[in-house]
Amino acid sequence: MAPDSKADLRDRDPNIVQDRVEGLIERFSRESMSEKEFWGAQYDLGLAWVQFPEGLGGLGVSPALQEIVESMLREAGAPSNFLVNPIGIGMGAPTVAAHAPADLARRLLRPIFTCDEIWCQLFSEPGAGSDVASVSTSAVRDGDEWIINGQKVWTTLAHVARWGMLLTRSDTSAPRHSRMTYFIVDMHAEGIEIMPLRQMTGDAEFNEVFFTDVRIHDSYRLGGEGEGWKVAITTLMNERVSLGGSTASRDSGSIGNAISLWRKSGSKDPFERDRLMQLWIEAEVSRLTNIRACQQRIAGTPGPEGSVGKLVSAELNKKIYEFCINLLGAKGLTYSSYEMRRPESIKIELEDGDLDFPRMFLRSRANTIEGGTSEIMKNILGERILGLPREPVADPYKT
Repeated sequence: MAPDSKADLRDRDPNIVQDRVEGLIERFSRESMSEKEFWGAQYDLGLAWVQFPEGLGGLGVSPALQEIVESMLREAGAPSNFLVNPIGIGMGAPTVAAHAPADLARRLLRPIFTCDEIWCQLFSEPGAGSDVASVSTSAVRDGDEWIINGQKVWTTLAHVARWGMLLTRSDTSAPRHSRMTYFIVDMHAEGIEIMPLRQMTGDAEFNEVFFTDVRIHDSYRLGGEGEGWKVAITTLMNERVSLGGSTASRDSGSIGNAISLWRKSGSKDPFERDRLMQLWIEAEVSRLTNIRACQQRIAGTPGPEGSVGKLVSAELNKKIYEFCINLLGAKGLTYSSYEMRRPESIKIELEDGDLDFPRMFLRSRANTIEGGTSEIMKNILGERILGLPREPVADPYKT
């Protein structure tokens, strides 16, 4: 009797992934590869998003096996592309894979992963922040094209983006969640104007984006006409996973920065030591929870674990960098420069070889707003996971 090929593939999945990663690392150490060449090779081996189909950056295997890829590449010191194109890799790619036709997915996915084409997310508006279903940017069909008019705000990296994920209002007669249509828009298209929004760090990684009679071909629509909300949910849930659901190594990220600062400070204060240990415990619990959630996650739209991770990591980052500022003492009150800068990625820049903790302290405030405020995350978890009663709706026409 012939063996069950699917069962056989499941048994061999970890070995397939591990063997390919080992080959990629060996090639990286042997050849003089640029970062983009490395990311291209990773994509071609199906190691970009292992749960995606073959030929689209994946191997068609369990998404839990992506952790094997990430951990092995971290240990080998391979370059990471996430901070260069966080929206494309964390949100754009899963949305494209789930909702785009195969030919469009082939066109878009590889340049996302190699960071040849940066992406941005065009959801929030001056009158529709956390309440995404209230967007008013209009999309009017004109033959095989759509004419877009409106304004988006708080758009990270729009000034360097080639593509944007655009949520519009395409029907004013249907219930509000049924009036929306979702597009991929070329950020170089005629009629798009991008204006910087300066943050309290001095940086302007956020932007306002204005659309005036912008034309998008219908082939760049994701999902059905009027079914944009379904596509938007895929983007939003992956956004929360990418912001709070990372499975980094122990003592990395913000808690690793705090530990490094503690050691450099030479502090003997027992209260500060206990506070650091408490923060470390919280960070480690969050990290292990994210690993478990990643192992349970299926391809497509993630579950509520993304909202949990996003809420916890955002609030924890604030506490960690508050600790760092307190540890710095009077030095924590100084700031290097408020000169406006337009960063081309969200990588943390070093100040004279050291981490700029005052800048990171200020930037951490945005963690509790971007990708859904902490208050919204609590509402989602309370209502949809714990089954608590919904908050009163002020507008009776909003459902």
